Formats: sequence, structure tokens, C-alpha cells
Amino acid sequence: MTSSAHALDIQGHRGARGLLPENTLPAFTRALEIGVTTLELDCGLTKDGVVVIAHDRALNPDFTRDAHGRWLESAGPAIHDLTYSKLRRYDVGRIRPGTPYAQRFARQQARDGTRIPKLADLFALVRERGDASVRFNIETKLSPLAPGETAPPDVLAKALIEAVAQAGMETRVTIQSFDWRTLQVVQKEAPSIATAYLTAVKSSPRNVAPGSPWTAEFHVADHGGSIPRTVKAAGGAVWSPAYGELTQDELREAQALGLKVVPWTVNSEADMKRLIEWGVDGIISDYPDVLKKVATARGGKSER
Repeated sequence: MTSSAHALDIQGHRGARGLLPENTLPAFTRALEIGVTTLELDCGLTKDGVVVIAHDRALNPDFTRDAHGRWLESAGPAIHDLTYSKLRRYDVGRIRPGTPYAQRFARQQARDGTRIPKLADLFALVRERGDASVRFNIETKLSPLAPGETAPPDVLAKALIEAVAQAGMETRVTIQSFDWRTLQVVQKEAPSIATAYLTAVKSSPRNVAPGSPWTAEFHVADHGGSIPRTVKAAGGAVWSPAYGELTQDELREAQALGLKVVPWTVNSEADMKRLIEWGVDGIISDYPDVLKKVATARGGKSER
């Protein structure tokens, strides 16, 4: 299968992390300007129950400054321990110079004064732009290995479902997670919302290892060693593997089972070209501008 055979879902990772501060409204705006088909993002829950867009369970010192403009010296408070009004005091609009994060994303442009947004803020931004087609791929950020750092899986999942429903976005949202417990809650409480099962075999968090606490008791060993069959048994609509771990045989197997396959996080043109040629259903990238260019050059078309 080649790129011309189907529409490619172009997903901007954390908005457009390679270009603007991750998981912020400026990054999502840039991704929309590029023409992504899906905004990929992460969510957590504040102490007072607000669903916010953030990747880390605690404030990240690589790009967080306090109300006085001082860089955090280490990981800050857990988002779950802060009310939204207190969370808003932190500036996440610039990478701290000299960090490995800064070296990794040298193209990222700063936007001083940028705050961690509510999920509702992103939905409002999209409505204000009159965009009736872009989708949202929302990851629940929690870990069975650190239960005290976030809301429990059912609480987070139900709060996210409610926020999506309040915005009327159920048909445009996919909820994804490495922690499959939240996905089981979504499938039970809101079956109209698609679920995407994230996997990492060799990279962190290695969530499909034998006896893993991440997979809601759906174990690969019980399904002939097949990750696609395990995802299908768990009720997923999408399988989202680490891109370097995906094989062509697994891709064919997953698609034959009716799963869409959307690998993460693909940033080199060579890897983009290879995966498009293989026929993946979508790609998550920190550089949606590059992905859009590669997909267009190879005769692909987006879903929008």
C-alpha cells in the first residue's frame, strides 16, 4: 500500500512542539495554520477538577518559570496538587537555555507569558477559527507506578469525557493512553469516543511487558504474542506504537483486524517517507510542517 491509496492523518504532536512551546495555544494555532488533520495533546486534572493540557504529571523545569520569572530548579508541584488559578501563575512559553531539551528543539520559538491552557480553551480556539473538521487526539497522563501523582484513572477519564461532551466534540475526539485502564473507562462510559492504545516495547514506559500493570489485564502473552490482537481484544480502534518498533507485518496484521495504525513520534523525513510508503493511517510528529510537505510530495492527501 502506498500513500496515494488512502488519506493520511497528519497529527501535530503536542500541537507543534518542534516549532512552538508544547501543549500551548500558540502551538495549536500554528498546527492549524499548517493544516494538520489532528491536534495531538496531553491532559491532566487540577486539584479543583479542571482538565488542563499538559504532558508532565509535575511542572517541568525545562520550560517552566514561576510568577517572578525564575526557572524552577527541579520538578515543580504536581498538577493534581494545584488549583487551576495557582497553575496559571506559571509561564511555560520558553525552553530553559542550555538544557538537553533546548538542544533537541533548537527551532522552537519562545512565546513568553504563555500559560498551561484548559482543554476547554483549545476547543474554544478551534470554534473561534471556524474549524469544523480538525480532530483531537487526547492522551491521559498518569502512571500505575505513581498513583499518588495524579487523579485515579476513573476520575481522570470521567472528567475528560465530561469536558469533551460539554464542548460537543465527542465525534471529533480520540482518547489515547499508555495506561489502558483509562481507555477501558472511556469505552464503558462513552462508547462513541474512539480509543487509541499506545505501546512501547523497548522505550519507556515499556507498557506491554509481561505482567505489565499498564494494560488493564490485557496481556500480549494471552493473545499469541501479538500486540495488534491484544489491542483489538481490549476494544481499541487505533493502535499507536513507537514508530521504530513497528514492522510491516504488524501493520498489515493490525489493519486486517480493522485497527488504524498511527505511530509516534516521527520527526525525520526518511522515517516519514518509509511509514507513508508502508501505508500507515496516520503519523504523529513534532514537525507537522515537515510531515505535511513530505506527505504532499509523495502524493498523499490529508483527511481534511
